[in-house]
Amino acid sequence: MASYYYYILSVHIIFVVSWMAGLFYSVRLFIYHTEAEDRPEIERNILKKEYEKIEAKLWNIITTPAMVLTVLAGVGMVCIRPDLLQASWFHVKLGFVVALLIYHFICQNIMKQLKHGKCKISSFNLRLWNEVATILLVAIVFTVVLKSAVDWVYGLVGLIIFSVVIMLGVKWYKHYRKKHDC
Repeated sequence: MASYYYYILSVHIIFVVSWMAGLFYSVRLFIYHTEAEDRPEIERNILKKEYEKIEAKLWNIITTPAMVLTVLAGVGMVCIRPDLLQASWFHVKLGFVVALLIYHFICQNIMKQLKHGKCKISSFNLRLWNEVATILLVAIVFTVVLKSAVDWVYGLVGLIIFSVVIMLGVKWYKHYRKKHDC
């Protein structure tokens, strides 16, 4: 029975990678979609239609199926090894996974708002939003790899510092773009 666990774990990891790639690329497309508003009308209309098509395909063919398969593989792993539910690190991981699922569905809502021309989020704020997935990914990986070997206080402080560094990087990039008209 234990060997099945590693097959399911492998599938879980593969679809986590696919899900994260879909989330990262989707929000990047949202940024470009939002920035298309600043283009001349003909160009804007062409770009928006193309972004809507690409976003929908990415979301429906890669991102959401990968999310579903990630969750199903995770449930499969817990069914094979129910002792995971007793580990405190696993509860922390599940908390971050729930946050990532919420992030996923907020992204889906942003995509719908963009399609209907109702999204009020700036490209800068979408750049910040894009980093939330990175922060959650880092939190999940460190939680799974380090398990109980890490003091949770140090881990939380490290995650906050990591988050601040990423946000400062996004702010620096905004300043750089304004200065160099990128």
